[in-house]
Amino acid sequence: MELAYYSDYAVRLVNTEEPARNKDSLTSVDAIRDLFGGSAQAARRATDSDVTRFRSVRARLRAVFTAADGGDETGAVDLLNSLLLEFPVSPQISGHDFRDDEDRPKWHMHLSEHPSNATAGYAAIAAMGLAFHLTEYGVDRLGLCEAPPCRNAYLDTSTNRSRRYCSDRCATRANVAAYRARKRLETARTETTGRTADTAQETSAGTER
Repeated sequence: MELAYYSDYAVRLVNTEEPARNKDSLTSVDAIRDLFGGSAQAARRATDSDVTRFRSVRARLRAVFTAADGGDETGAVDLLNSLLLEFPVSPQISGHDFRDDEDRPKWHMHLSEHPSNATAGYAAIAAMGLAFHLTEYGVDRLGLCEAPPCRNAYLDTSTNRSRRYCSDRCATRANVAAYRARKRLETARTETTGRTADTAQETSAGTER
């Protein structure tokens, strides 16, 4: 498993909450286990106590995205470093898959965590994955969706650093809203221009009389 894959752990956790909509899907052990994806062994460690702990880590990860989205590069790094210090991992080389037509494994980096609970394990992976993404691609690649009221976190992997939304759905919604706003502005300008022209004509007619 490549280190870049782990950065998605942070995004998945942050996006379990939509503050502007007052929604929170992180309410049970099953919700926590779903976050681990295919890591069944790690997911089995989750207990009711992890719900509160996961929410605390989520708030800290969102703070990293918020700082990055606001252009506070040093702040984002400091917040992420505090998570890395609190939730360390042990990098290991793993090779459980094999190359096509070759009897040789595909060597890659794997993060081995030795946590006391499910929260510590997940936080360690999420923080390390996010740190890898930040140092490899830049802090401006961490963003929050610009389609209100969404504000979901995302990782910008576009070639020209142009991503502004967390999903195609939000991008479409924002584009439609912008189009409608432009049409309203055009209509208002047309109406204003028409009223101005009518007033000018009335004034001209009064002067001629």
